[in-house]
Amino acid sequence: MAKFIPRLFTVSEPAEATVEETDSAPPVTSGVAVRSGRHAARANVVTATAEAVAEAEAESLATGGIDAIAAIEARLRASAPVVTGTTSVVAPDTDTDAASSAGSPAVASQKTRRANAVPTSAQALVATPAQTSARADLPAHPSAPIPVLGDGVGASIRNTVGDSELEVFPVSLGTSVFGWTAESTASEAILNRYADFGGNFIDTADSYSGGRSEHIIGRWMSRRRNRDDMVVATKIGRHPDSPGLGPVNMVRAVEASLERLDTDHIDLLYFHDDDDSVRLEDALGTAQWLIETGKVRYLGVSNFTPERLIEARILAAAGYPRFEAVETHYSLLTRERYEGGLQLVAQGQGLGVMPYYALENGFLTGKYRSRADFADRLRSAKAAEHLGRRGLRVLKALDQIALEIGVSVTTIAIAWLQHRPGVAAPVVSASRPEQVDAIVQSAGVQLTRTQVLDLERASRI
Repeated sequence: MAKFIPRLFTVSEPAEATVEETDSAPPVTSGVAVRSGRHAARANVVTATAEAVAEAEAESLATGGIDAIAAIEARLRASAPVVTGTTSVVAPDTDTDAASSAGSPAVASQKTRRANAVPTSAQALVATPAQTSARADLPAHPSAPIPVLGDGVGASIRNTVGDSELEVFPVSLGTSVFGWTAESTASEAILNRYADFGGNFIDTADSYSGGRSEHIIGRWMSRRRNRDDMVVATKIGRHPDSPGLGPVNMVRAVEASLERLDTDHIDLLYFHDDDDSVRLEDALGTAQWLIETGKVRYLGVSNFTPERLIEARILAAAGYPRFEAVETHYSLLTRERYEGGLQLVAQGQGLGVMPYYALENGFLTGKYRSRADFADRLRSAKAAEHLGRRGLRVLKALDQIALEIGVSVTTIAIAWLQHRPGVAAPVVSASRPEQVDAIVQSAGVQLTRTQVLDLERASRI
């Protein structure tokens, strides 16, 4: 499966505003309207020059000499703005750009550095001497991110899941905390922020908070009336009312999920775990009926071994539905579960890989650096398992690259996964709306080969 690199998505913002665009009437100078807008500075210089030349010619004809012309030229040279070929100032093209810069100052500074780092002759605009001297900052790192923050800016950044028709944002919003550490109001705010940035891939399960996660998602989609814009993936097999992959429990679980999600179909249905008590062909046969009745579109698996995936592909050749995606525990600190046999099989079958625990319960966000940083909570207790020489080595490498590019440690940890072979969309959770920004920003980060190798060396066991 080809890896989509979102190079087409940039959000240009003014590094330094040389000209302000307003809706007011343009001022008039010497009977000639002064223009405003993106090319106003250059146009006004040309206008002023033309007026000065006309004035010089008039005085020359009146006096019969060239002294007036020389005086006018000297005045023009003294007052002319400086034109440079290295200062890149890009005015916003749409209201989206302005909204993006107002909503995320940190991201706006990243975009400014990127605009300065790639000047072209076509971008060279007029700047005053004071403005030119103020642009003494160093050029951005070559791998500075392509910003995707802003109202709907990431709506066209999509990866394909396996051989399906599902087109998803490169980061899936995990909702395991919905109804648990994130209550309904916070959960809906997280969903709003993710969707506003262009995200469309929601990952849940019938067992998350006893089904409350699905209920929150369904209520949110009904309120926003955006069900057709979202790709909803849920998992069955762990709910206490319908455990396992037996035919009756599978149908019962799917019907319950449809009711909680307030929808008539599930885009991607995962088998949450392998069920040794049920033959795989029986589970796939039931899934076939669910697909034919329109309740499910595509299938995926979670926590399956490579051997079971091979068995499933053999059954698919005999007419059973095939799996399009696989979820597995995969991160900078947990690489052995995917890299090896599972990676070979997933790539060979063209499966979309969805890594979960991408941030290792928050450890790879950089918030845990010592024992004093851990509170008496379940998630922090799991993160504490990584506090050691290797974990701190990985954080140091993440710190360095995050500093070079100008984004957060969280963003780099997710971006590394997005650069791994076969990965379609890491599954990442947020417990507060403001955490979504760093998650979504990873879709616009292009790591260099050296940076990828530095992270791999640091995470080596």
